Amino acid sequence: MGNRAAAERRQLHNPGSFERLHRRCKDVFPQQIEGVKLVINKNLSQHFQAAHTIHMSSMSPHYHFNATYSGTRQAGPGENFPLLVGEMDSSGNLNAQCILLLAERIRAKAAFQTQQEKFQTWQFDSEYRGDSFTTTFTLGNPDIINESVIVVGHFLQSITRNLVLGGEMVYHRRPNEEGAILTLAGKYTTPQWIATLNIGRGGAHASYYHKANDQVQVGVEFEASTQSRETTFSFGYQLDIAQANMVFRGSLDSNWVVGGVLEKRLAPLPLTFALGAFMDHMKSKFQYGFSVTVC
Repeated sequence: MGNRAAAERRQLHNPGSFERLHRRCKDVFPQQIEGVKLVINKNLSQHFQAAHTIHMSSMSPHYHFNATYSGTRQAGPGENFPLLVGEMDSSGNLNAQCILLLAERIRAKAAFQTQQEKFQTWQFDSEYRGDSFTTTFTLGNPDIINESVIVVGHFLQSITRNLVLGGEMVYHRRPNEEGAILTLAGKYTTPQWIATLNIGRGGAHASYYHKANDQVQVGVEFEASTQSRETTFSFGYQLDIAQANMVFRGSLDSNWVVGGVLEKRLAPLPLTFALGAFMDHMKSKFQYGFSVTVC
């Protein structure tokens, strides 16, 4: 019995990070496109990439420049460290983050956001990945002078090869205000579908992802907030047409927002064309646009 239990523990996998629990379901839903967007990606070397984004919309047009450096230390497929990412727009706003691999199982991240000349947010993360669990500690916007801080702790444990359980604790402190919120999480995975649930004092978030076949994937999300006393239900689907190099994503939610995005790779050219439209029937608001990505 002891040898069998030890063998089962060895078969358990690392559950990944807490923030990626609902990722497979969210990837099915389309991202809104408004106006005209041009994205140019350029690989300057094996470890350095740059991207230029020009976005023209009903809002003020803007330009973004993104630079990414990935180091030579590899922790897994597509994971190179150190990772440095920076993005600046035409207004001078900056988003930057640095991810380091301190040891084989320990990662650290620092992220900063500025608005012109002022710091808006700064955040420090540390993550430990065991054979069958992940634990994360986050420190956000620490301010000793004003005695304010946000502390977040995550823990995920693989119970079986299919079941993952864990939780999140969020503690915040600011002048005349202090509190903590506990959220429990669970995820069940099979080769065809994934069911995920987060529930706590702040509300609930449930998602279900199903892969019908190589062409069709669907996702369902339910979110309820005790603070705003609002609930939303969303349905999304993804159709992959490999013969035509096309992907279509569509969605419908309980607020009667209907949308869809069609992506087309223009092979053999290094171009991807996307056309999207969203209609909010409750507000009688219609958004549409297209984007071109050059790789």
